[in-house]
Amino acid sequence: MKKIFIAVAILCAGFAVKAQDKEDATAFAKDIKQSGVQVFDVRTAAEYKTGHLPNALQADFTQKSEFYERAKYLDKQKPVYVYCLGGGRSAGAAKWMRENGFTKVVELEGGINAWKQSGLPVDDAAVKAPQLTMDNYNQQVKVKGWVLTDVGAAWCPPCRQMEPVLKDLLSKRKDVKLVKVDGGNDTDVMKAINATTLPTFIVYKDGVEQSRFTGVTSKDNLDAMLK
Repeated sequence: MKKIFIAVAILCAGFAVKAQDKEDATAFAKDIKQSGVQVFDVRTAAEYKTGHLPNALQADFTQKSEFYERAKYLDKQKPVYVYCLGGGRSAGAAKWMRENGFTKVVELEGGINAWKQSGLPVDDAAVKAPQLTMDNYNQQVKVKGWVLTDVGAAWCPPCRQMEPVLKDLLSKRKDVKLVKVDGGNDTDVMKAINATTLPTFIVYKDGVEQSRFTGVTSKDNLDAMLK
């Protein structure tokens, strides 16, 4: 009898843990306001542009190389609240993250569809800024001195990780001009300068490209490229 009781207790505990892995829109909205929470949108970039949850990072779960690359810049020790359109892709993404060392992953039950049906707001829905033109871009980079182009986006995990690095660098290197290219909007410029990965950094000196790299690096490495 004691063994049966223990088995039932373990089974109930398993169901309790599984229940905590998903939250309805109301609970999800409340919990993502907590400090240190990472909100992860695993839809496509095009879907993200139609409206997303506040402060959400993005990686397309259907594009596995992109998803794995961006997911590695999330903090595995901090909670990740993940969602997609209806819950299917986020379930797959959450399963992969749990199997790969993320300590707490919570799914939005019913996805952003359920979020909207609950009357909760989304950010940047149907908002699209004018694209940066190549003429404008060239005017900014073809100048005397050092220029650092940052091709990134606020919703890109490695780009977000590089923000304090760039801030620290520019606070010490007043001679460096920063040019921002929006990786979610300025697609014509990205194509022209062959920047296909976020983030991409391009270093110019007196209007001539000197070097470039993609991904995350240190302030010291950036500084060394600007000498």
